[in-house]
Amino acid sequence: MLKRRLIPKLQIRNLPFGGVTRPVLVTTRQFGDFVEIGDPVSQARIYEAQAADELIIVDLDASADNRMTLVDVVKKASAVIFMPFTVGGGVRSVADFVTLLSNGADKVSINTAAVETPKLIDEASAALGAQCVVLSIDYRRTADGLYRVWTRGGRVETGLDPVAWAVEGESRGAGEILLTSIDRDGSRSGIDVELTRQVAERVSIPVITSGGCGLASHFVAGFLQGGADAVSAGTYFCFKDENTMQVRSHIKNAGIPIRLHR
Repeated sequence: MLKRRLIPKLQIRNLPFGGVTRPVLVTTRQFGDFVEIGDPVSQARIYEAQAADELIIVDLDASADNRMTLVDVVKKASAVIFMPFTVGGGVRSVADFVTLLSNGADKVSINTAAVETPKLIDEASAALGAQCVVLSIDYRRTADGLYRVWTRGGRVETGLDPVAWAVEGESRGAGEILLTSIDRDGSRSGIDVELTRQVAERVSIPVITSGGCGLASHFVAGFLQGGADAVSAGTYFCFKDENTMQVRSHIKNAGIPIRLHR
């Protein structure tokens, strides 16, 4: 039986400091308000020491600013951690994939560019392999209960249904789906198990779900009720007095197959 994965998420913004900008690890709430946490590479090293399964590094402003992901962060992180990590934000071409992979990333996630140019999924998968192509789907629930995909850091509604988009993404060659509930982001109110389950039942590739973890039981629900292959969280691990090893024990005690030690 395949073991489930626990994946901390590092969300980065490029913020002004002393007349220059620098990459800062932040936590967000519904992709809006944010709290500065510190240096993303230092935090990556902490997660490495705590035996996280993987990391997700997301440049929150890259797509909205029409620029490439912060490659220096990727390069520095790859020099100090040895677990697989996914990088996303501002990726617009196969060449961008190659740049990130050649600087240490194991996988690359695409959201805005995938929606605006769906053939990028096909091209990246054909050129580099499905295993390094992660389709990132940020979504909200409308007032009438429908789910819709959003792009450009949660600023643009697309009209796409996230389940149908996940199915199309798999057919085009994506190797994983990364779901993020904008409504639940930073809320600590629990994973959206309903949408996670809908996607997990329609695709055969791994599904990572994120947005809303506030208790160890929320991770368990993501696996048991949501059917996710992995649960990712950012805010939880920055503010809760629990690390990935402790959460992993909760998951194991719930009867879910997960690695306890590296």
